[in-house]
Amino acid sequence: MDPIKNMVSATDPVRNDPSTPDGEAALRRMLSGPAAFSDRLPAGAASLEERRLRRARLAGVITLAAAAVTAGVLAATNLGPVTSAPGPAATVTASESPAATPTAATPTPQATAPAQPAALGTFAFPDGHLSFSHPREWSVRTEQGPYLAEEAKAGAVVAVVTDDTGAEVARVLSGMYGDGAAGSVKRTVLDHAPVPGITDTSGNPAEFGFAADQILPVTYPGMPDPTGPADSTPAYYFMDVRLAQEFLPTQDTSGTNQIRLPNGVMSASVVFDFEKQPVFATPDAAREWMASERYAQLKTMLLSLRYS
Repeated sequence: MDPIKNMVSATDPVRNDPSTPDGEAALRRMLSGPAAFSDRLPAGAASLEERRLRRARLAGVITLAAAAVTAGVLAATNLGPVTSAPGPAATVTASESPAATPTAATPTPQATAPAQPAALGTFAFPDGHLSFSHPREWSVRTEQGPYLAEEAKAGAVVAVVTDDTGAEVARVLSGMYGDGAAGSVKRTVLDHAPVPGITDTSGNPAEFGFAADQILPVTYPGMPDPTGPADSTPAYYFMDVRLAQEFLPTQDTSGTNQIRLPNGVMSASVVFDFEKQPVFATPDAAREWMASERYAQLKTMLLSLRYS
């Protein structure tokens, strides 16, 4: 530490100042001289305040010197000997070049198997003209359909569709005799879509539809006037296949779901519990049911109808 001591000693402004009297010599003179005192400083003597300032400057210089020495020791310890070898290449940070900004590795998306369509079965009527698909776990049985003449009996067939619990869910009729009457209704169409595989003998397209009818009161001569408004009657909900004109917003008669085909008349409808009408308390409740799996199954089945 001699070099450090020499550096500190060299920075002592008092020691290097020849104008500053020797303290020990001054003390000897005071003790050996006459006992006469004065509050005046001898010429060339530094005051107490000046000495304090000198001590403060000396302490600061010593601190700086020690810090410089310490930094030199640490630099020598961490960096080792200075060589002429070139330094490492400068690293470009994100603030210097956006192109060099490191990015996190993008995870490879996991391959997911596509949703498999529900397994379907197919039913075709005995004459081979009319067919439709249905969930594979459902069953279809045939019954004798209505007919007008004996020669049309064999071609009138009813396909009764039941679900996996054995409950009847729909009926599709082919070659049956068509007849009926229409009444005045207020119709609310909740859903409808074209059925590509069915057109009538005149080329009119068929549509799937889910709707509700309110039967409007009709008065005849001699009959009393209705006692309540039309909107007070329960709505009758149905889901079937009809000519597209049946699902127009202006439709005001109950119409029919019978579509004339070359081999007779076809009708297809979902079976609701007629003993518990209305099936849905409100149109909103019916719309909620439209989001169910059962609704999707029935709609898919009716949309698959095809005549060839």
